[in-house]
Amino acid sequence: MAEKLDIGHLRQWIGRTEEASDIVTAQLVKGLRATLFQEIGKPKPGDAAPWTVHWCLAQPVYPMSELSQDGHPTRGGFLPPVPLPRRMWAGGELEFFEPLRVGDDAKRTSRISDVTMKSGSSGVLCFVSVEHLITTQRGTAIRERQDIVYRDMSTAQPAAPAKAPPPPPAAKHRESHMADPVLLFRYSALTFNGHRIHYDRDYVTRVEGYPGLVFHGPMQAAFIVELAARLHGGKAPKKFSYRGVQPLFEGSEFSINANDTAAGMELWTANSAGQPTMKGTATW
Repeated sequence: MAEKLDIGHLRQWIGRTEEASDIVTAQLVKGLRATLFQEIGKPKPGDAAPWTVHWCLAQPVYPMSELSQDGHPTRGGFLPPVPLPRRMWAGGELEFFEPLRVGDDAKRTSRISDVTMKSGSSGVLCFVSVEHLITTQRGTAIRERQDIVYRDMSTAQPAAPAKAPPPPPAAKHRESHMADPVLLFRYSALTFNGHRIHYDRDYVTRVEGYPGLVFHGPMQAAFIVELAARLHGGKAPKKFSYRGVQPLFEGSEFSINANDTAAGMELWTANSAGQPTMKGTATW
């Protein structure tokens, strides 16, 4: 770690807000549908976009001179300047009120809600929680909490497990796809995400120590949400909570899985061995 993590200083960012807006275009909807293995169609004004299209809207744009080695913007600004080199999307919670539609002028109001630090066998972790409210001319569309985790580069390679992983869970509903580099590139492009772990194999293997390109956390969540909605007649969950449990890498099959529960559904993405990489719960 290059500098000491001053949690008191970082917590001064709690309460900071920012606003951004963007238009849901037909071209964006076509691109996201294609990336999520949906029928592309010919979206026209008023047609519903995929449920998590807001993750493609109003993304921050910085000049090349203000990017870090990993492709992210340099620390500071709206998010606190956490002095840990690795930043990942850890999980969050979504509340869906209505879909965003082609032609909508969507506004995102964001607020830093918490900054915490934890220490353990994996080293120092800093968690930043951000609340987002997505609105259109019709009112509230989505309320969200996004959890970001920062950690030191020295924790890149987890220790080998002392015992074999548990058998993969059985799923009543399942679909599978290939996690190839083109899929990861498309999602990076749609979200204007310059994080090199998703497209630069030399960087991700030689610098960050991963075995291959890393699948985006929000894309896994998007697949889960779309499966949940499809199993409920196109209606998104009223509330969806999710968290990443281990990285998912390109180069092999991955699956999106669901089981019905008394309260709603348990859902997860899994690697080619069937082991969960992201878990979520959905209620209607």
